Amino acid sequence: MPWTLPSRPSPSRRSVLAGAAAAAAGSALVTGCSGGGGPAASDDAISLERRMREGAVRDSGRLLERYDATAAVHPDLTERLTPLREAVAAHVRALALTTPKPGPTPSRTASPSGSPSPSAPAAGRAEVPAKPTEALSALADAERSLSEARTIALAGAPGELARLLASVAACGAVHAYLLTSNPGASS
Repeated sequence: MPWTLPSRPSPSRRSVLAGAAAAAAGSALVTGCSGGGGPAASDDAISLERRMREGAVRDSGRLLERYDATAAVHPDLTERLTPLREAVAAHVRALALTTPKPGPTPSRTASPSGSPSPSAPAAGRAEVPAKPTEALSALADAERSLSEARTIALAGAPGELARLLASVAACGAVHAYLLTSNPGASS
C-alpha cells in the first residue's frame, strides 16, 4: 500500500498574511544586517524608500478624506471617528519624508492637500453609504484593505520603513475591528 500525504485544508487568509509579515520581517532583518553594495545600491534604496513613502502618504491621505466624508455625511459618528481619524493623520505625518512645518494638526476641516474637506471629497461623499452602520463597514473595509496592502508591501520595504509600515498596518487592522465592533455592548 503506497504512502500518501494527509490532506490539509487550504491556508486561511489570516495565516497567509501572517506568513507574509513574518517573511518580510525576516527579510528586513537580513537586509538590515547585510553590508549592501556601493553608493549605487544606497541611491536605489533611497529612491525605493521615497517612492514607497510617497505612495503610503497618498494612501493615508485618501483614507483621511474618507473619514472626513463619513463624518460629514453622518455627524452623529464624529465622536466615534475622531480618535481613529487623528491616528490616520499621525500616520500621514510619520510616513512623510520631510518634517512637517509647525502648525495646527490636520482637522476635519482641512484635507492633506490643504483644501476644505467638504468640497474636496465630493466624490468620496457619494461613496459614503446612507446608513451609519454601512458607512462604518465601508470605512472598516478601506482600513482593512490598506492594512493588507501595507502588510504585503513589507517584503520590498527597506528596514526602517518596513517597521513603520508594519506598525501602521497593525493600527489599520485595529481600526477595522473598532469600526465594526459594537461599542458599549456587553459580551
